[in-house]
Amino acid sequence: MIDRRKQVVAGLLTLAVLIVVFVGLFPKIADYGAAWESIQDMSLGSVAALVAVMVLNVIVYVFPYQAALPGIPYSQAFVVRQTSFMISNAIPAGGAFGLGVQYAMLSGYGFPPAATSSAIAATSVWNLLVTLALPAVGVAAIVFTGDAGTAEIVGAVVGLVAVGLLVALLVLVLRSESTALRVGHLGDRLAAPVMRRINRAKNGASSDATPDMASGVGGSGSSDEPVTAAVINFRDNLRTVVEDRWGLLTITSVAQQFCQFLILAVAFFGITGSHGGINPVQLFAAFSIARLAGFIPITPGGLGTVDAAMVALMVSMGADRDTALAASLLWRAASFVPQVVLGIVTFVVWRHNAGSGKAKGSADPAKA
Repeated sequence: MIDRRKQVVAGLLTLAVLIVVFVGLFPKIADYGAAWESIQDMSLGSVAALVAVMVLNVIVYVFPYQAALPGIPYSQAFVVRQTSFMISNAIPAGGAFGLGVQYAMLSGYGFPPAATSSAIAATSVWNLLVTLALPAVGVAAIVFTGDAGTAEIVGAVVGLVAVGLLVALLVLVLRSESTALRVGHLGDRLAAPVMRRINRAKNGASSDATPDMASGVGGSGSSDEPVTAAVINFRDNLRTVVEDRWGLLTITSVAQQFCQFLILAVAFFGITGSHGGINPVQLFAAFSIARLAGFIPITPGGLGTVDAAMVALMVSMGADRDTALAASLLWRAASFVPQVVLGIVTFVVWRHNAGSGKAKGSADPAKA
């Protein structure tokens, strides 16, 4: 159950960040009036291209889910993905609610809990890995084009090494249960001081347990070792999906995020033409690094934080301030608003079908 107080606090914090970024920060960086004028000056061809990549982004967004959950029709995956996007990215503290809705939807479509857990875990992990890898790839591309200084070269090397280590750790955890146990035990030892403080703070409070990943399907381990239990449960949920479909997961996850970059690229060069002050490689680096700000759990979907980082990075690489602001606003509008609107529609349709008994399962459990 969602904590209403946390939702209120998260909503107020989101509002504060949006005011700081869009009312306080952006007017100091660029001119909204000039940015709007540059958007209005876009050619008809540029507007058509922006609409095309916007539609492509919506279409491709569903593919990772189909890669992680064989047997799900595109229409059902579309409903689940768009609804989940709307809840997680438009509602403060909506992540837990969005997760619950995904389980309810997939259960209604006939998918067993184990397959549902595997699909959600796989898409989440692969999205995380791609988000972490793309900045290193972007900076490395700048290095190879000869536009990088010492700081960028060091950043590219460090980023690539960090992503490589993370992937290696993931492979080891999935391949070996003993390695997963060792990682879990290490995590429990590191988390022990924090957990002791939390337990002391909760002592005397409500004894109701809060569900976590350790209670999921296939989970094992003791409640005294929550990290170990979570790692083993994570491994059990993810192993089969990754072994069979890691390549397809990677391709579809990269395609999903590349479509978001295409929206920014079409917006930026549609405004500036071929002379925007920065080249596509630099723009990609700015985009991929800015996306890391989405990991800061302040606003849903990185609203405001990602936008501020994106504008600042584009400007630092040589883009005109007003153009960077205009491109960022167009990117946010074209990548965020359509999916939120679609998510509202798919949620209403799903609720109607579920209430009328039309949302019957069509999944083949053998395939799932």
